[in-house]
Amino acid sequence: MAPPVPLLAVRGSDGTSLLSGPPHCEQHSTFQRDPLRSRWFTFSRDGTLFGWCNGRNVSVVKSSDGSLVSTFDLPKTTLMDFSPLNNILVTWQPYSKGPDSPQSEPNLQLWDLANARLIKALYQKKADSWCPSWSADEKVSVRSVSNELHFYENNDFNTIANKLHMQKVSDFALSPGGQPSKVAVYVPGSKGAPSFVRLYQYPVLGGPTAALANKSFFKADRVSLQWNKKASAVLVTASTEVDKTGASYYGEQTLHYIAVNGETALVQLSKNGPIYDVAWSPYSAEFCVVYGFMPAKATIFNLKCDPVFDFGTGPRNAAYYSPQGHILVLAGFGNLRGQMEVWDVKKYKQVSKPQAPDATHFSWCPDGEHVVTATCSPRLRVCNGYKIWHYTGSVLHKWDVADGSELWEVLWQPFPEGIFTERTVKYQAAPSELGSTQAAPTQAYRPPALRHLPATPSAKLHEEEPPQSMRPGVSGEKSLSKTALKNQRKREAKKAAKQESKSEPEPPSDLTPVTNSQSELTSGDPETDKKIKNLKKKLKAIEELKDQQASGKVLQKNQLEKIQKEHLLLKELEELQLGQ
Repeated sequence: MAPPVPLLAVRGSDGTSLLSGPPHCEQHSTFQRDPLRSRWFTFSRDGTLFGWCNGRNVSVVKSSDGSLVSTFDLPKTTLMDFSPLNNILVTWQPYSKGPDSPQSEPNLQLWDLANARLIKALYQKKADSWCPSWSADEKVSVRSVSNELHFYENNDFNTIANKLHMQKVSDFALSPGGQPSKVAVYVPGSKGAPSFVRLYQYPVLGGPTAALANKSFFKADRVSLQWNKKASAVLVTASTEVDKTGASYYGEQTLHYIAVNGETALVQLSKNGPIYDVAWSPYSAEFCVVYGFMPAKATIFNLKCDPVFDFGTGPRNAAYYSPQGHILVLAGFGNLRGQMEVWDVKKYKQVSKPQAPDATHFSWCPDGEHVVTATCSPRLRVCNGYKIWHYTGSVLHKWDVADGSELWEVLWQPFPEGIFTERTVKYQAAPSELGSTQAAPTQAYRPPALRHLPATPSAKLHEEEPPQSMRPGVSGEKSLSKTALKNQRKREAKKAAKQESKSEPEPPSDLTPVTNSQSELTSGDPETDKKIKNLKKKLKAIEELKDQQASGKVLQKNQLEKIQKEHLLLKELEELQLGQ
């Protein structure tokens, strides 16, 4: 049986539409485009339902045939979501108080999708963490209320089944999957006390030994909590608003690992600078971190927080695993040029290196073969549109909005796990009428006054680091520090340069510069000896300059002129030595 074709939802100033694709995205035959401007849209977890709110009402249809499931007269709704089993629709509208009423109406509403009946109306002032979190089987749900976590069971929101009360709880994350459900809770530090994250397994929430794991740390104004797919560990990215050392405009970030078996660790990163992105592999056995001042590094770590593979440095700030986990895309969007590096994760081999300039959005298609990049408003209000790519770098479909229109969001239809199986990674570009956009190699700018001179190694603001395996026995560089590794590479470059020079015809041995360690012959004339000594000193300095040039250092104009005079100095030395 052939796998289904994923849908792509598109929202913009021209309305909301569903497209059938990839590779060629065409209007879904059974879904009639809504010309009204949509504030929000979403698919259900299994992709069978599609809902959107357009300022007049909230509509829910079946993704397969576009038939109407329910409609709600909720003109103020700006956010909506489905429960994992599609039993409940959650809608949210901004909290507001009228001039006549001292208290507004509840703005968070939970609806029974089967009969469009209101189950419960609650107050939720902030849009952050507005939606309750469910376990995959909907047996447990939780929401944050005034420094407490309220737990509900079996979608009974009239009864609070359990509470987790901790002082100043500011964030939480419920584990994915079914039972037993676990929850990660973050409490910011105060009055000199550190911040901490604790893991609990529902329903054991109280008592000194209730926590499965605990991790305390300083320098945290906010955190990001990321469970892996198997719910066995959490990655905590702790951030501060201000870097007190002044090294970064974006504050400071640290990455912490917490496992449900109680193991905790600080993930050691080999380059200073911000942490741009952290992504779990769908296998839950490793994770990728993009970090460091530009050009940023990207490294894969195992569950012991040991580096497994280092992708080197490059212009990147995001990492995206394919749904099947066999391909990893490292990309640089936003203020970068949109370069994407596509890697085969099993072989650690680069597949392609396409470029999507001005892209503000990237997401994998559920089939693990295609991706979409988009330029959306309000992040960028010009050149709005999207492209459908094959991971080998080929552009299969391209759509640009009309003049005066805007694209706001694109969203793939999700599918249950196992619908799309992992396929063998291909390295040859997929056929396409639009071709590919492989990033062309760039050359350093040379001023007109220097273009007639021989090419010299271009000046680089940063030393590029190549990809390398970090597994023991694969690379001997793992135990070396950053400085030692840099010195080792310089020594290797010098050695290679000397070997190249030996392969060229050498001048007679009596013209070879004599070092200080060699015995020096005297002529009996102090003036001649002084000249010979000075010439040898100059020749030794030229040798040092040549070594620096071979190691990649860019020399100044006067230093290059010294090297060009080497043959004159050798000739003069020869004449003086013959005259002794």
